[in-house]
Amino acid sequence: MTMKVRVITPDKIVWDGEAEEVILPSSTGQLGVLSGHAPLVTALNIGVMRVRPGKDWENVAVMGGFAEVENNEIKVLVNGAELGKKIDKQKAQAEYNKAQEQLDEAGKSDDKRKLLQAQQSWRKARAKYQAAGGLVSL
Repeated sequence: MTMKVRVITPDKIVWDGEAEEVILPSSTGQLGVLSGHAPLVTALNIGVMRVRPGKDWENVAVMGGFAEVENNEIKVLVNGAELGKKIDKQKAQAEYNKAQEQLDEAGKSDDKRKLLQAQQSWRKARAKYQAAGGLVSL
C-alpha cells in the first residue's frame, strides 16, 4: 500500500507523489513511516529525507521544518528542499568542504554567533552533499 507524500517549501512543491516508505530526519532521530502509520506531527532537522516510491530510494535534502502524518498522507513543510538527483555532487562536495573549514575557524573564535552560523551552514552543506550521494563521516 502506498502513501501520498508532498514536500512543500515557501516557494515550490519539491515532491508530490506516492511512496511505499519514507524516512524523515526528525528532531529526535530518523523516523520511518509506512502506510497505516499512526497520526503524528514532528519537527524536522536539517538533513536527508529518503523516499521509496518503488524499488529504489530517492533522497531529498530538507532544511528544517515540520512533517504531518495522517490517513496515509505525509505533508512535509520545510524552509528549503532539493531533490538529491538534481544536486551537482562535485559542487555539493566543494560547498561541504568550505563549510567544514569555516566551522573549524569559527570553533577557534570566541564569537558564539559566528559559530552558530557556521554550524548551520555546515549542516545544510552536509545534507545537500549526502542527498547527492556523497559519503560524509559524522
